[in-house]
Amino acid sequence: MGLTDAGDHRPSGSDAENRPGWGRPAEHAGPGWAVVDVETSGFRPGQARIVSIAALALGDDGNVEQSLYSLLNPGVDPGPTHVHGLTADMLEGQPTFGDIVDHLVELLDGRTLVAHNVGFDYSFLAAEAELVNRELPTDTVMCTVELARRLDLGTENLRLETLAAHWGISQIRPHDALDDALVLAQILKPVLVRARERKVWLPVHPVSRRRWPNGVVTHDELRPLKAVASRLPCPYLNPGRYVAGRPLVQGMRIALSAEVERTHEELIERILHAGLAYTDTVDTETSLVLCNETQPAQGKGYHARELGVPLASDAEFMRGMIDGVVGGTGIDDFYDATLAGDQFALF
Repeated sequence: MGLTDAGDHRPSGSDAENRPGWGRPAEHAGPGWAVVDVETSGFRPGQARIVSIAALALGDDGNVEQSLYSLLNPGVDPGPTHVHGLTADMLEGQPTFGDIVDHLVELLDGRTLVAHNVGFDYSFLAAEAELVNRELPTDTVMCTVELARRLDLGTENLRLETLAAHWGISQIRPHDALDDALVLAQILKPVLVRARERKVWLPVHPVSRRRWPNGVVTHDELRPLKAVASRLPCPYLNPGRYVAGRPLVQGMRIALSAEVERTHEELIERILHAGLAYTDTVDTETSLVLCNETQPAQGKGYHARELGVPLASDAEFMRGMIDGVVGGTGIDDFYDATLAGDQFALF
């Protein structure tokens, strides 16, 4: 299946009304799905590494046909242990990505890769494959965040645990790769049925191949790293400034000051993974600046105060705000089918 035409269909007739302009009809049988979840040591593919992976091969009916789960020895610091629960001691002696890549390639072959925020998971898989001189046999991907948004389920947000609760599915260990993949696979089954009933087009689109840098993130690389993150397109419209006491909304633009305790890499990872946008500058479009000083006299915190942009500490952000992000408004109208193979910088 080609990279420029795979999974790219256009609605016509009555189905075109109020339908997204890309994807494929839910009633069209596909080659099957590969539900994937990865936990990582950071946010930059090729620099941060995968520390655990779960992949489930599903038939078009949603039933599991093949599975893969493994902790992985990344060869680097495991990163935010408080998020994924994996320590260096736990990962010592575990397989490397190269040890499991053959099994993964077999599982993915011919299937559409599915993940919750698929750009994140696919990017890391592609980068890891490149590091061992392999290429993923993946031509199309589908994001279940976007699919849930299209279904307009009426949930408070589009987080995995919220969708699980909506469908009566128990999530035991959030941010555990296997548990997240199993939950997503269970969610996918009723979601596909609902999409067929409502004639909602599935957000299946082709991916393009790109090369990822490798190595370890150094201090000298931090600024270009942040510049790359700030250019990653967010699939949600910017809803404006954060209002204290209300939840963050996907698409909000978050900037980081120097006055934070956690590393910028860790914070940016959480920002992007939640569907928020990272910005390296503070301007009138910025929604929130993370700064641990209440009266900053310089830097991004100071500029935020001058512009009236709200401030929050990184502790507040990580302790509660990031877990309460609600769904935003997608940017479907800007999709250009002629650029299908190049869309989304993550792919």
